[in-house]
Amino acid sequence: MNLWNPLQDAPGRWKVGDPLENVGTPALLIDLQAFDHNLRQMADLARRHGIALRPHAKAHKSTAISRQQIEQGAVGICCQKLSEAYPFAAAGVRSIHISNEFVGKDKLAMAMDLAGRVELSVCVDHMAQINALGLATQRSGVALTVFPEVDIGQGRCGVSDADALMTLVDGIARHSLLQFGGLQAFHGGLQHIPGWAERRQATLHATERVAQCVRFLESRGVPCAVVTGGGTGTAEFDVASGVYTEIQPGSYIFLDGHYGANEWHHGGQTSRHSLFIVTTIMSTAKPGRAVCDLGLKGVAVDSGLPGPWTHDAGSALRYVAANDEHGVLELPPDLDRDLLGERLLLVPGHCDPTVNLYQQYTGFRDGKVACLWNIESRGLSQ
Repeated sequence: MNLWNPLQDAPGRWKVGDPLENVGTPALLIDLQAFDHNLRQMADLARRHGIALRPHAKAHKSTAISRQQIEQGAVGICCQKLSEAYPFAAAGVRSIHISNEFVGKDKLAMAMDLAGRVELSVCVDHMAQINALGLATQRSGVALTVFPEVDIGQGRCGVSDADALMTLVDGIARHSLLQFGGLQAFHGGLQHIPGWAERRQATLHATERVAQCVRFLESRGVPCAVVTGGGTGTAEFDVASGVYTEIQPGSYIFLDGHYGANEWHHGGQTSRHSLFIVTTIMSTAKPGRAVCDLGLKGVAVDSGLPGPWTHDAGSALRYVAANDEHGVLELPPDLDRDLLGERLLLVPGHCDPTVNLYQQYTGFRDGKVACLWNIESRGLSQ
């Protein structure tokens, strides 16, 4: 029996070569010119400083994008969840770092399975996690690289003092199939400090905490071959720190609304907005308002409502409310035309959870559909 595939078989479905106006709404778009620039820019930044680039796939969840990142020199990828890593492993990504802790028999089973397929590394911040991993590796006969996570100010995961860190390192050494890989150190709160100088100063302070951990371990005869972490907002400081050997930016390929509100230094990053949602105005029944077909099922609003693209004809409109299937737009008082049926581009506030709502990217160049990339890891949150 042939199954109907809505991504391919729906009437009116757009295809490569079609004009952009053929794309049904709402849809997730990538401006490939800006995307290519962002891809090269971060790869060049890491390369100039001799730092490994391990982009975070939780931002895009697409094997097509990871392949391009690796072609630009990335050493592998990060995933936040074990299930999220499976499509990338199946697509041939050979080195995957799970930059997050996990517990439970199901997670251990996935970790051992993945470790038998790819070069897998994982994070820990508790001895119980290490002991469970050690027992699982003994049962499966598969070795695993383990990174203790240190808390450098996020106040979320990771150990906060040197003695607790040493306990984890010693615990890893007691299991023959576990290997100490280095340190995981990430501070998500730093990524979105709006001012460049303030973000730089806060990052330097956090990085010094990482450096103290490295020096402590080295004084105990434990070298840290890899210190991994950092993100899009701090990448230019991380690569120059002399502490990180590997960075994990994810959103740099898209530059969502939250990151776009940051102040960027001219000598550092110059990322461009490449991720958009195209939407259609479906109702103009209320004076001063219009309603589009993009609501909560098509855009995450945890980092603010989406904003009209400033170079788009709809830039004078304001997206003021999101319902399940509807987005409410406030119209300028001097508007003298009916907008029913018009399309506009919106920049999502937060790319990661927005991407998780879609099955496919539509990449465009010169006003035409240039590619269709599946989002294989969407919804894989175990």
